[in-house]
Amino acid sequence: MPSLPPPRLIGLPYDASSSFLRGPAEAPPRIREALRSPAGNDWAEDVRYLTGPDGLGDAGDLELPPTGAARALIEAGIVRLQAGGARPLALGGDHSVTYPILRAVNQAYPKPTILHIDAHPDLYEEFEGDRFSHACPFARIMEEELAGRLVQVGIRTMNRHQHDQAERYGVEVIDMRAWANGARPRIEGPVYISIDLDALDPAHAPGVSHWEPGGLTVRDVLGMVQGVSGLIVGADVVEFNPRRDPSGMTAAVAAKLAKELASRMLA
Repeated sequence: MPSLPPPRLIGLPYDASSSFLRGPAEAPPRIREALRSPAGNDWAEDVRYLTGPDGLGDAGDLELPPTGAARALIEAGIVRLQAGGARPLALGGDHSVTYPILRAVNQAYPKPTILHIDAHPDLYEEFEGDRFSHACPFARIMEEELAGRLVQVGIRTMNRHQHDQAERYGVEVIDMRAWANGARPRIEGPVYISIDLDALDPAHAPGVSHWEPGGLTVRDVLGMVQGVSGLIVGADVVEFNPRRDPSGMTAAVAAKLAKELASRMLA
């Protein structure tokens, strides 16, 4: 039986679709720095070694302009990575990058389930006149039928428009009130995992543009990643804003999540 394509990091330094603060375009090198820090090691929690020819590779960063032209370049970059025999583990960047990633992923793995971990549903039809804002990627994904199922966890900013959008597209939402009452997602592969770091309570990850108290813990998110069964076809970690992370704590959290995603993809 042939082995599965290994995960490979790919940096997407793009934040021109951010609605509040810029900064996530600076995230990929900061996450890599935390991944490679001598303060840690190259082992995941399941005692899987992530370095070496059969481990987590790195395709570097795409060169992206601060314009909508970046979307086509992201899609093409992910297509090339998949054609080269790898699955994407993308480092954003703002959350708008997930839409072109999913367009590319669908060429190799049609209509995966998406596990979307976030404080925000990102289901706006348009936001501030922009249909491709970081507040809109999952509306674009669902209208283009790029997901067989969309499960959102950690939501705590749902307004009436996004509530209606969730119903329109059949989105399964586990908001923070439901999470606190014990609701948990049941996810089987093939699955794409998208982690917006503002899903975490700001106490755990202050280096994000949109602070939203009352969120998940790092262990909550690790548990979801480690509990996914079946093939993970790709993943992203987005919305880290180094400009709001002087201590480096959020970079370390992003690196930890990337390590555990990689280990689960290698399992």
